[in-house]
Amino acid sequence: MQLLEPTVPGLRLPVSTPLEEVEAAVVGVETLVLEFAAFRDGRGFSLASILRERGWTGRLVAAGHVLPDQARHLKRSGFDAVERPVGDDPEPWARMLAAFDVVYQPAADAAVPAWRRRATVARADPDALAARLNAQVGEGGPVEILRAAFAVPGLKVAALSSFGAEAAVLLDLIAGTRPQTPVLFLETGMHFLQTLQYRAQLSARLGLTDVRLVVPDAEERAAIDPTDTLWRADPDACCDLRKVLPLARAAAGFDALITGRKRYQAGTRRELEAFEVLDGQLRINPLVPWSSEDVARHAAARDLPRHPLVDQGYASIGCWPCTSAVAEGEDARSGRWSGVDKVECGIHLGRRLQSAA
Repeated sequence: MQLLEPTVPGLRLPVSTPLEEVEAAVVGVETLVLEFAAFRDGRGFSLASILRERGWTGRLVAAGHVLPDQARHLKRSGFDAVERPVGDDPEPWARMLAAFDVVYQPAADAAVPAWRRRATVARADPDALAARLNAQVGEGGPVEILRAAFAVPGLKVAALSSFGAEAAVLLDLIAGTRPQTPVLFLETGMHFLQTLQYRAQLSARLGLTDVRLVVPDAEERAAIDPTDTLWRADPDACCDLRKVLPLARAAAGFDALITGRKRYQAGTRRELEAFEVLDGQLRINPLVPWSSEDVARHAAARDLPRHPLVDQGYASIGCWPCTSAVAEGEDARSGRWSGVDKVECGIHLGRRLQSAA
């Protein structure tokens, strides 16, 4: 983090500016200066962190009433520089920035947490691991793929499930291989009641012992979507608030996520591999080669309960405002965000610039 003399050129906003106004203002802006009226005002840290989480890559400068004791917090929140008065001694700032070289949790900066450093020593980097596993079992069956992932020493693995139309098959395979695997469910607050009932039914039936509900941050939700109507005006922002950001936080403690994606589901998934890397994290896709018929055969053979909405024509099920039934023969995901230029919620797309969405 740099220490700069005043005055830094760029867009200047007080930290009291509402988040949505800041996001609108920074589109196309190279430098944003956030002005603190008091050192104890944490809104500037929150604004910086959220902007970075949502992909804004411009230069971020803190100005006004900030203290050297806050140097590391500013850096970890995503600030690149601090604007300081002429003649102000830079030594305390430099000393605070150099005081510690270990972090224990992920944040907006590029510092690698201690637990991930240890993991990096214990195994190969994610890209090399994905390449090796694809070469070994990438064309194998789902159980073979799952077992290969679970066999990697020290690899912390969780599953991601929507408890949607085809979720039972993947969860059944996981339950039969390692039932204690954590299962992350994005509780957006917008699910069909049938989905919530199905989650409880399926979890009990399969003996899943660690289903975790991942919810949006309450303060962000109150600030960005207080009336729960954001999906009408900006579906991408709604997915970002309710899915992308919560998953990024919940998944930070895992090295790999298992997903139920399949190549046949949509054009955006035709090139999927069994193992891939997204933002430095391994993604495991055991069902990639399976067709809808393969999924149906496994479900029938195992007598797995169906999602109640499947019989009503819902082939892919997400939040109720953005999910509709599909006609026979249509793409399985054509009922998601129907009529909108959107095909993915964003959790499988990696980091993206929010302002360009």
